[in-house]
Amino acid sequence: MKQTKFNRIHKKLGAKMVEFAGYEMPIQYTSIIAEHKAVRNSVGVFDVSHMGEIFIKGDKAFDFVQYITTNDASRLYPGRVQYSAMCYPDGGIVDDLLVYNLAENEYMLVVNAANIEKDYQWMIDNNKFGVEIENLSDEYSLLAVQGPNSKNVLQKLMDKELDLEYYHFRKDKVAGVDMIVSRTGYTGELGYELYFTGDESVAEHVWNKIFEAGEEFNIQPVGLAARDTLRLEMGYCLYGNDIDKTTNPIEAGLGWITKLGKGDFIGKEAIKKAKEEGVKRKLVAMISEEKTFPRHGYDITLNGNKIGTITSGTVSPVLNKPIALGYVDARYKDIGTTVNFSVRGKEVPAEVVKLPFIQN
Repeated sequence: MKQTKFNRIHKKLGAKMVEFAGYEMPIQYTSIIAEHKAVRNSVGVFDVSHMGEIFIKGDKAFDFVQYITTNDASRLYPGRVQYSAMCYPDGGIVDDLLVYNLAENEYMLVVNAANIEKDYQWMIDNNKFGVEIENLSDEYSLLAVQGPNSKNVLQKLMDKELDLEYYHFRKDKVAGVDMIVSRTGYTGELGYELYFTGDESVAEHVWNKIFEAGEEFNIQPVGLAARDTLRLEMGYCLYGNDIDKTTNPIEAGLGWITKLGKGDFIGKEAIKKAKEEGVKRKLVAMISEEKTFPRHGYDITLNGNKIGTITSGTVSPVLNKPIALGYVDARYKDIGTTVNFSVRGKEVPAEVVKLPFIQN
């Protein structure tokens, strides 16, 4: 298993470590609920260094990014970030990703950990523009500092005012270390993601400085389990659960990052056809008032008949209610529709609701 440069710290803190996407990662330190609430109420720090950073450079870098992603990269400018996806010709999703416009003719694509090699090869295979494609994932550390007090913590470690707008970034120093400071995250809270290079001593220096600065806010380390419950409360898709090569952006509710009005891109015709003809199934959000635990793979039923499948489920630590995402027959996608979670042979009533599950 690969290890991030924070591995020694995680173990020193007593984190429960698991294999995730080929990395040894902390799943939790204390409890999922405590870590989840630390992010919702104050501030928490995630090691997400397992994510992939792939750099695109060259005169045709924009043309390449525009061709390989579904969103409209012409809306980007240096300092701007965009949520997007890459699709196969049949409209299935290769991955969802963040696109950073670093400079003219230079981009950083941040991809999911489990997909790094697949995505990198996909980019190489579709490089008809002669751009330089470099996978520097192993060189970069990535910390996500998330929660209402995240700005207060990081401001202590920076000389300039931390005045970034949502989905913007800048190159700066935090605790004296050069990095990309990005106002992004996977929690729905005010938060920042810090990309930087350097050995284990640099990584540990940054971690320790952040925790010293956050002591007055009771800053907490947060594992991957709470990262999952936090993103699910916001209805953010997780690749491998809610989206994959068998789903297209229209089914998954990602039409908003699929710009059919721009020029040619991989998957455009298939996605256009799905939008025009309508899809047979749709990803919906569901909530139940019953005591149960919906899980990935459970059936969604109505009148004893299967109408779909849960892709992500948990008990929301904020609402203290079961919540889930899942694909249902498009006839049952409307807000207010009553469906059932099939939990160990028992049908548990749930309602289709509008995302996000919690309002910030």
